[in-house]
Amino acid sequence: MGELVIQNLTQTFPRDDGTALTAIEHLNLTVSDKEFLCVLGPSGCGKTTLLRMIAGLDTATGGEILLDGERITGPDPRIGIVFQEYSLFPWRNILDNVAFGLEMQGMERDERYRLAEQYLDLVGLTPFAKSYPSELSGGMRQRVAVARALALDPVVLLMDEPFGALDAQTRNMLQHELLGIWEKTKKTIIFITHSVDEAVFMADRIIVLTPRPGRICEVFSIDQPRPRDRTSVEFAKVRRLVLDLINQPKCTLP
Repeated sequence: MGELVIQNLTQTFPRDDGTALTAIEHLNLTVSDKEFLCVLGPSGCGKTTLLRMIAGLDTATGGEILLDGERITGPDPRIGIVFQEYSLFPWRNILDNVAFGLEMQGMERDERYRLAEQYLDLVGLTPFAKSYPSELSGGMRQRVAVARALALDPVVLLMDEPFGALDAQTRNMLQHELLGIWEKTKKTIIFITHSVDEAVFMADRIIVLTPRPGRICEVFSIDQPRPRDRTSVEFAKVRRLVLDLINQPKCTLP
C-alpha cells in the first residue's frame, strides 16, 4: 500500500531578526495508493520543503504526515527520493552506485547485485553497468538515480524536479521512460515540476500551490488515457485549463 495523508501541515523557519518565515501553512492532502501526483507552484512556495517533510528529512512545525496510517517521524525505508542533482558517487561504477543503498541496509553481496542489475535493466542501462558517472550523459545519470531509488523498493517515490536540468529532447524521453517504469512497478509517485506541459503529460492529478506560504490553491484531475499526445486538441485543452487555474488571483497572490 502507499496511501499518504497530510493533515494541517505547517512549516516555519526562524530568521536572524527573531521573526519566523512560514514556508507551508495548513496544507491538507491525500495521495492515493499507486497515484502519480504532480505538484506545481512558483519558486519559493515550499515544494521542496514539502517533499523533505514527506521524506522525513525535516520535521514539521505543525500537523502530521501519515503513510498507510503510520505517522512519519524521520527517514523511512518505505519512502525513496530522487533530487534534480544526481548525487552519484564518482568513484563507484554505475552498478555499485545502484547497489549502494542495499549495501547500507546490510544485504548480502550476491543479492544486492542481483537487484542492482535488475533495476539497471529496468532503466535500460545494463550495457553501462561498469561505466562511471563521468562517462554518462545527464539523462543517463538521472536514470541511474531512479534505479538506485527503486532498488530499495519504496512504497512512495518522491521526485524533486528530476528532469529540470535536462534538454527538452532528453526530458521528453525520460518522461516516457518514467511512466513506463511507474506502470510496471505501480509506486505512488509525487513529482515536483515547474512545467505545466510535463505535469499534464504525466499526472493523474495536479496540485497547484500558492506563493509562500504554500497552500493548496487548486487540485486538477486528468482522466486522459496514456500515452498522451501532446499535439492533440484534448491535451491542449487540459493544458489551457491548468494554466488558467494557475493564473487565477488566488493562486498568484500570497
